[in-house]
Amino acid sequence: MQASDHQLQQAGNALGDLLAEQGKTIATAESCTGGWVAKILTDRAGSSAYTVAGLVTYSNEVKQAILGVQAKTLMEHGAVSEPVVRQMVAGALSAAGVDVAVAISGVAGPGGGSADKPVGTVWFAWGTGPDNTQASVQHFDGDRDQVRRQSVLYVLQGVTEFLKKL
Repeated sequence: MQASDHQLQQAGNALGDLLAEQGKTIATAESCTGGWVAKILTDRAGSSAYTVAGLVTYSNEVKQAILGVQAKTLMEHGAVSEPVVRQMVAGALSAAGVDVAVAISGVAGPGGGSADKPVGTVWFAWGTGPDNTQASVQHFDGDRDQVRRQSVLYVLQGVTEFLKKL
């Protein structure tokens, strides 16, 4: 599935509307999407009312330094893993002082994949705190741009559904 610019804009607007309606703030901690989620959220005028920070933590060193991801977790599980995205959410919540945070770490390609984490493997997490964080993995098809677009759409829609249930 290819995520079009229009779909991304619609999903970003839906999440932005919900955040504004609920009076909540958000921060993103992105790796393979390189800040694309934050870009979509800030495309609208007035988005500063709910978008506080967009952290691109591409390297493991920066994941540790800015988000507090543990070196042991990275060594044992790798950057593309559930424990890492959960720690990224916790770090973004703490660093930005927001109500909700999202994290994305994946293998967008064309290289970098392995047998257990092939290209298109992306881990996501979002939450409001350690006791209310959800994580999931998706396996997307396509080239680097397609994997990243699908990842952005998935997280925008996922966080929207998550917030509707709060």
